[in-house]
Formats: sequence, structure tokens, C-alpha cells
Amino acid sequence: MASVLDSREALSQQIAQVAEVASYLWQKGWAERNGGNITVNVTPWADDALRALPAIAGPFPIGTEVPNLKDSYFYVKGTGKRMRDLARRPMENGAIIRVLPDGLSYEIVADNPVMPTSELPSHLAVHDWLIRTGSPCRASLHTHPIELVALTHNRKWMDSDAATRMLWSMIPETKAFCPKGLGMVPYMLPSSTALAKATLDTLAKDYDVVMWEKHGVFAVDVDIMAAFDQIDVLNKSAQIYLSAKAMGFEPEGMTDAQMKEMSVAFHLPK
Repeated sequence: MASVLDSREALSQQIAQVAEVASYLWQKGWAERNGGNITVNVTPWADDALRALPAIAGPFPIGTEVPNLKDSYFYVKGTGKRMRDLARRPMENGAIIRVLPDGLSYEIVADNPVMPTSELPSHLAVHDWLIRTGSPCRASLHTHPIELVALTHNRKWMDSDAATRMLWSMIPETKAFCPKGLGMVPYMLPSSTALAKATLDTLAKDYDVVMWEKHGVFAVDVDIMAAFDQIDVLNKSAQIYLSAKAMGFEPEGMTDAQMKEMSVAFHLPK
């Protein structure tokens, strides 16, 4: 079967990166069953021929208005689809959708009529905000990193400043590669509009990675690999902290002076 990726090398590379990240999520145990979601703005790689493609399904209501995404194209993971399957067959477990000019609806254009994740309204609301605020981020990732989720079962770590400082202090790379830290959102019903709003509000406080209490992480970045990298680095710090605790001691961590030295040396924002 012909694919929209045929003869579109740049777009194909973007989808291959999505598949690679999906494989990492499964291998790490962060994507049980159909857990997690990926949404990538692929508008820059939508050529005239792709834009002229007729819909293969839809139109469907988005469930929210996204005026800054009119005539935009997204790769989205399918509802009920598993990351381990997406890693092997991305265009059978996800689809490319087109947001219609009304900013209220979308249609599926390739390759198969795979319905998007139920979290599409919240994901597109975030992407609408990214465009509106001039952010360079074009990918969003939701996943369930074990050690980070475990930390949220201790109320102590639901304070953004406390969690960020602890995670930064475990290993220099965390402060270097996640310089904005980790925003925290208290538990809310998964897929709810309240959770979507709280996530947007937290991103607006200058975070790229948001922790959902007892649930998972939502991250945005310039591409899906970069979003994965931020979560991976933060989770490594959580692993170091929990490993030290399992060995029977409280990890010392880097001092404030040492972290300040890094901020100055590497021109970090915080």
C-alpha cells in the first residue's frame, strides 16, 4: 500500500523519529498497554501535493477551538494504540490530520482512518498556545516515567521548587539539559478539561515539562526526540535519588553554589 511518506524524505524522517521515541518508551516500561500520547506539528513538511489530498475520514469536531492551527497538519497517535506497535508501524497506529479553516474541526488525510487519541483536544490546545506565544516547540509527549511518578506519591515533592532543586542536584546534566525544571500539577481526572487547563497554566509559567501527580509527564520541545530527552534526563535524576534512598541514605546532592556555578558557566535561564 502506498504511503504519504513515499518520496517525502523530510516528513518520513519526522515520523521515523516518532517511531524511535515510541520504541524507547516501551523499552523503558513507560508505555504500558496503550499508555501515552505523541502529537507532532508536521505543517512545515506538508507540501502542495499533501495539502491537496482529499480527506479519508471526517470532518470531526476537535472539542475546542484552535484558531492558530487553521490549515495545520499533525501526526497523532491513534486512540487505543500501543507504543510498541507504533514503533514498528507508525502509519497504522497513528495518522496525519488536517485542522480545518474553522479551527473547530479536523479531518484525517493519511495513511489510514485511525482515530486520534481522546486527548487530542488538550494536545491541540497546547500546540495552539505554542504558536500563539511564538514558541519554537512543535512536539508534545505524554508518558508514564516510573520513578518520576513514584516521587509524586510523596506530598513533599509536589512543590515545583523542591522537586526541581532535588532533581537538578542529583547530576549536573539535569540542570544543563532541563534548565527550566519541572512544573507540578496536582491530581486531576485524566483527559479532563481541568487537567488540560492546569497543564497550559503551568507551561505558561516557563516550564517545558509538567508532572501530573500520580499519573505521568507532559513535555513539549522542538521535536519529539528533544521532548523525550528532557523526560529521560529528569527521570535519571529521580532514579539516582531513589537508588540512594534504597541504599539507606539521603543523597547529598550538589550544593546551591555548585548549581549557581553551572548556571553562570552555561548561561542557563534559572
